[in-house]
Amino acid sequence: MSVHFIPAFADNYIYVLESRAGIWVVDPGSADPVFSWLDQRQMKPTAILCTHHHPDHTGGVAALARHFAIPVYGANDRIPALTHPVHAGKLTIAAAELSVLEVPGHTRDHLAYVWSQSLFCGDTLFAAGCGRLFEGTPEMLFQSLQQLATLPAATRVYCAHEYTQNNLRFAALVDPENPVIQQRQMLVRQQRDAGEPSLPSSIGLECASNPFLRCHVPALIASAQQFDPDCDGSPLSVFTTLRCWKDQF
Repeated sequence: MSVHFIPAFADNYIYVLESRAGIWVVDPGSADPVFSWLDQRQMKPTAILCTHHHPDHTGGVAALARHFAIPVYGANDRIPALTHPVHAGKLTIAAAELSVLEVPGHTRDHLAYVWSQSLFCGDTLFAAGCGRLFEGTPEMLFQSLQQLATLPAATRVYCAHEYTQNNLRFAALVDPENPVIQQRQMLVRQQRDAGEPSLPSSIGLECASNPFLRCHVPALIASAQQFDPDCDGSPLSVFTTLRCWKDQF
């Protein structure tokens, strides 16, 4: 499988997955850049996969689905032009089998897709960060991230926004002695200066440097309690405190 990046808006990524099983578009927030990309390569997509309903992830769905007469997969009818509601479990499209994970928190019905050791996680997990809480609770998002953290360390992480540099600045603030964060900051700076995406990340790298996956670590507990003395030091409490802190960062 090949994964192609289509930049959209200020910092979104739309993904095109190309394999013998077909060509799938993930989270097309805008149709025009996808039409242009496909036209240049004389490709026709097989299906659209949506992680959640926010317009910057679904704004192009209806136009693409109508033009190419292709199915749309997502959680429910908050996804425009939805043809195939899906839930946690296995999903077969053509000759490919994906795993679908339910990862609520950012929204109450957020999905993630795993195919060929690649995770497409929308706005649940970011490189060195996580999504904001718009509809879910801290506990929901914490449990969703814990679920993603159990995937194999080599799993490639394709999130939907280029937020990595800002997320790493926050990670360095709350986990200042972590050498993985320091090394990652240098690498990402080089990637962005060269005009390259900072993605994909990996589950192993996230577990080593993403503060929202490290809420059990003493350094993160200490930082959370310094920010909010009412934090009780439990992983959920640390996560809740860090998410609140990041909202103000």
